[in-house]
Amino acid sequence: MEFRVLRYFLTVAREGSITGAADFLHVTQPTLSRQLKDLEQELGKKLFIRSSHSIILTDEGMLLRKRAEEIVDMVDKLEAEFSSMEETISGDVYIGSGETYAMKQIARVVKDLQLKYPNIRYHLFSGNEDDVTERLDKGLIDFGILIDPADLSKYNYINIPAKDVWGVVMRKDSPLAVKDSIQLVDLLKVPLICSRQAMKQTLSKNDFVDWFGEDFDKLNIVTTFNLAYNAAIMVEEGIGYAVTIDKIVNTSSDSNLCFRPLKPRLESGLNIVWKKHQVFSAAADKFLNEIKTKFSNSLSDV
Repeated sequence: MEFRVLRYFLTVAREGSITGAADFLHVTQPTLSRQLKDLEQELGKKLFIRSSHSIILTDEGMLLRKRAEEIVDMVDKLEAEFSSMEETISGDVYIGSGETYAMKQIARVVKDLQLKYPNIRYHLFSGNEDDVTERLDKGLIDFGILIDPADLSKYNYINIPAKDVWGVVMRKDSPLAVKDSIQLVDLLKVPLICSRQAMKQTLSKNDFVDWFGEDFDKLNIVTTFNLAYNAAIMVEEGIGYAVTIDKIVNTSSDSNLCFRPLKPRLESGLNIVWKKHQVFSAAADKFLNEIKTKFSNSLSDV
């Protein structure tokens, strides 16, 4: 299977038509059609459902699209790493993160590093723990920022000197909005919107679940989420109260939402992680060294 043909396939999948893809790729339609037909014959699977004006991916085509995107991303990353092996440090650093205000700490590291190595570029990927660790394990990103509770057993990691504060996001006209803080008894009476990662009970320690204690199973959880932006929309529509961390949902004066911290206070630690025995590009290595310098008291290799 040729890498060039994979790029052709992805372009057709994106454009939704042979004509549009051929124009984009600057190849003839018969040439492109033949390449796709040869790819289907090589794989022994039908990848497209063709109509007179468009094409639709089959289930096999959807699977190939996902894997081809990963392969192309990896090749692009590899080419960038080799091109950066010059006297002048340049290249790309790939970072995945959940929603956390601790990204401000990473941004400060990036800003300082830019002064020394202005040719380094940074690429940010947002997702929950599963999204980030999947890309990390596949080598599609160099570093991941994980919010506790998280399984760190497979990685080297540095604790980020910051804490995320847990609380409840609600409409400003909600009955609980008059309170300065939210206690457990308040949450037993209302519909809740909760983070799937925070609710994981497969980990040996989960401070979020422990905060609720034996009352965790009594909660009326009507919706779960992995990114808080969508949870905020549900709150605005009156679906329930979102239990989440501070500063990742807009609760400014011009917003209809507000945040109230939990009482007793609940905080989550944060870690920047990377694969054990990872071989970094020159750019990623400089980033890691800067992280170690800034957060040296929190370094832990496990």
